[in-house]
Amino acid sequence: MGPSRAGPVRGASPRDPRAGWLVGRLTWGQASRSCWPSPGPAAGPRGLAEPLSPAACGGAALGPGAAGFPGGGAGGAVPPRAGEDAGAFLMLRCLHPWWLSGGGAGLRLLQRHLFTMKVQSPEFQSLFTEGLRSLTELFAKENHELRIAGGAVRDLLTGVKPQDVDFATTATPEQMKGLFQAAGVRMINNKGEKHGTVTARLHNENFEITTLRIDVVTDGRHAEVEFTTDWQRDAERRDLTVNSMFLGFDGTLYDYFNGYEDLKNKKVRFVGHAKKRIQEDYLRILRYFRFYGRIVDAPGDHDPETLEAIAENAKGLGGISGERIWVELKKILVGNHVSHLVHLIYDLDVAPYIGLPANASLGEFDKVSKNVEGFSPKPMTLLASLFKVQDDVTKLDLRLKISKEEKNLGLFLVKYRNDLTKASDSSEPLKPYQDFIIDSREPDAAARVWELLKYQGQPGLLRELQRWSAPAFPVSGHDLRKAGVSSGKEIGALLQQLRDQWKKSGYRMEKDELLSRVKKS
Repeated sequence: MGPSRAGPVRGASPRDPRAGWLVGRLTWGQASRSCWPSPGPAAGPRGLAEPLSPAACGGAALGPGAAGFPGGGAGGAVPPRAGEDAGAFLMLRCLHPWWLSGGGAGLRLLQRHLFTMKVQSPEFQSLFTEGLRSLTELFAKENHELRIAGGAVRDLLTGVKPQDVDFATTATPEQMKGLFQAAGVRMINNKGEKHGTVTARLHNENFEITTLRIDVVTDGRHAEVEFTTDWQRDAERRDLTVNSMFLGFDGTLYDYFNGYEDLKNKKVRFVGHAKKRIQEDYLRILRYFRFYGRIVDAPGDHDPETLEAIAENAKGLGGISGERIWVELKKILVGNHVSHLVHLIYDLDVAPYIGLPANASLGEFDKVSKNVEGFSPKPMTLLASLFKVQDDVTKLDLRLKISKEEKNLGLFLVKYRNDLTKASDSSEPLKPYQDFIIDSREPDAAARVWELLKYQGQPGLLRELQRWSAPAFPVSGHDLRKAGVSSGKEIGALLQQLRDQWKKSGYRMEKDELLSRVKKS
């Protein structure tokens, strides 16, 4: 059997604070044998092995009668209740602190929960570069704990090799600096030290390592932190359960808040109370939407308490920098369930605080979100469908500080989405788009028109245009001077006339034929 969890406290609703505590149950003989059932195939994603044995966890099982257990001594255990699986139990060695609750059929253990298991996936093994091996050796030599943290753990558990890997440690920044200096390791970018982050460069790789922290004071944007050696306290300050896990270099997963279970069940939940987590950093509202689109299979599967907390605290996003908001919003726009999530952003009154127009064209957004499915649109391509006028793009830029390229694309789409369309002549439907690219003379004109075709839901024309290369107009002003035209004004007018003739020919007329028209005129 695979990993097994004890269930939530009896009688506790999902919103009850007690639901974050596990109730374990000792069964006959388990206290003196093992915390876990006999080996078998693991549940969950590929590459995840059996839950840890007591020995692997660092000690023997605890239980009624075991050393260190209240009332302990030698032997003794609690019989299973009728219908209970006698094999299911949690690894007690890794649970602390705990206390007992009496019951007619036996004692029950109420415990803040740490779930552990082994990860042995190819993606995990691929992380072990020469640089990482050297890093782990340095920390082990000084007896400082070091683990992979956060999003990289989430990615590994879903069979994805993470693009970025963050590390957490019990060592303070000063201790890290000391061990790196002693080993002759170069450190870069010391701006993160006051928050506990040190970046070291080993074997041409950068490693960002952060001391375990507790948020002492938060203002919705920044936090004053205090360093700790308690892994659970650090996990408590993270945003979502799926981002709160740690992974040791021996493959041991450390999960304090059911993150692995939520990942398996495709659930997105805040660590602890949603309202508290959001008020620590209001950007977590958008992170919730972003990870919902990344993890959850279907729209509409939200905890009402979470939506309520978002609605109550949406105005807090008004104090978050536009650059941070735009980073999250772009990821929402290219994720799953985007139409559902954007409607939710409006329903929960988040939109006005992140630069989106009050009178948005949500119907147009729904249509365009279907048009672009499967065609990897740029975030602005989809976002532009919310805008009714170009001024909406300008206002967005003032709030979010988008790039010049993104702003120009938004202005282009709003201006041309209804005016630049396929030709009514079915023999050359692509001609208006080609003429626009030829006339614009801008290096990114073709890329903008590709986005327009995605917006308009024209996949066939898009594929055809992407195969097409804009030909160069064969006549120059120098050619006209050689042909006897000396006036600059006349040269400009003639070039435009010849360009129009060339376009009408389907870009087939060559230089000699075009220049012959000049001599005739």
